[in-house]
Amino acid sequence: MTVPQGHVPDRPYSDQASLGDLFGNLTSDLGDLFRSELELAKVEMREEAAKAGKAGALLGGGGLVAYLALILLAMAAAWGLAEEIDAGWAFLIVALVVGAVAAVMVVMGRERMRQVNPVPEETVETLKEDARWAREQVK
Repeated sequence: MTVPQGHVPDRPYSDQASLGDLFGNLTSDLGDLFRSELELAKVEMREEAAKAGKAGALLGGGGLVAYLALILLAMAAAWGLAEEIDAGWAFLIVALVVGAVAAVMVVMGRERMRQVNPVPEETVETLKEDARWAREQVK
């Protein structure tokens, strides 16, 4: 009894197997294969969702910090600077500094968000390999 190269049977392989049995085994194996690929896709999607969550938290945190900084630090700094220059200019200068800090945080969050890949690359590649394998089995 010979086993084709790359064939890992979970059922005994027989030289006398009928075409119907072989097709049934192929169909069953393909079903098992696609179920495992679906599970891999779920795992990859969970990982990417975690990355997106962390990037979203950074963006939200940056927004909150910018808001708090605008209210608390801007008022205090502008009042202090208003002792030296006109109050209007003091408030404008402070607002620009706080805005720059907020912009840096938003840019960092966007960069992290760009690292998130919503396509499960490993699953796509293995599905392509599975399709090639299935075509080979049908020939």
